[in-house]
Amino acid sequence: MADIAYENVPDEVSVHMDDRESSMGSKKEGPRRRAEKKSDNKQKALNGELYYAFTPELMRERTRCSHACHRFNTAGAVNRRRLVELWRDVIISIDILMNVSVDSILGDTTPMPPEYADQTLDEAQFDDEPWIEPPIHVDYGTNVSLGPDVYINFNCVIIDTCQVTIGARTLLGPNVSIYSGTHPVDPAIRSGTAGPEMGKEIHIGEDCWIGGNVVILPGVRVGKGATVGAGSVVTKDVAAFTVVAGNPAKMIRKIITKMDPEQNIGDNEEGPTDAHVGAAEPMADAAA
Repeated sequence: MADIAYENVPDEVSVHMDDRESSMGSKKEGPRRRAEKKSDNKQKALNGELYYAFTPELMRERTRCSHACHRFNTAGAVNRRRLVELWRDVIISIDILMNVSVDSILGDTTPMPPEYADQTLDEAQFDDEPWIEPPIHVDYGTNVSLGPDVYINFNCVIIDTCQVTIGARTLLGPNVSIYSGTHPVDPAIRSGTAGPEMGKEIHIGEDCWIGGNVVILPGVRVGKGATVGAGSVVTKDVAAFTVVAGNPAKMIRKIITKMDPEQNIGDNEEGPTDAHVGAAEPMADAAA
């Protein structure tokens, strides 16, 4: 379900609020019941169109993901293999859910590798798997895609109304919130849980560093190798190989790196890079 307000409500949206089911048991069809009849309600959500979140279908999906997150978050001192298994219960292909009963699905059914008796060897098989520190809270789990070697620190929240992708080797600090869902700002349309919601995809590139307590809002793309300073609220796209910070987040400077092909820094060349510069330095410069 969406967690923030967003201003770009389509002009053609019209919701007849007098059609809502009244608390007195009216037989009129409210938005929830109308939406449940439409097989494309979920597809509208994925497309960023207005949809209804409190239909039985979507509530079941959120419940499934909530239970999977609870199992992951309360697993305690288990080995790496078990954590990977539990995480795969959280995420699941949208294609599977569109074709199979929600109640019969556990999560990602990709086969686990054979188990080795030597725990060190066994855990080495999962070196490229995302590493997630519990607790984490995900809305659906159907629209989250993590690249190899992603690290997510504790207390992350992902509202995956629309697709959320995080590229390989990207690091997320504690308390990061990623909100792809949103609500109309017009209260006559928003109408509490009976009204419609919407969303926009969020894409975070490879090799990014997202600092602690960062909030990323719907529709944002974070370019490859970018750094987002702690406590920032990201409302617009972030260019590759830049440091941004603030509320709203603004560019502080470019990152000097051999990874950026536009900078033409060869592997054997000596020259200034940001190899030993943490995010605190450019943020302090910006505040000066």
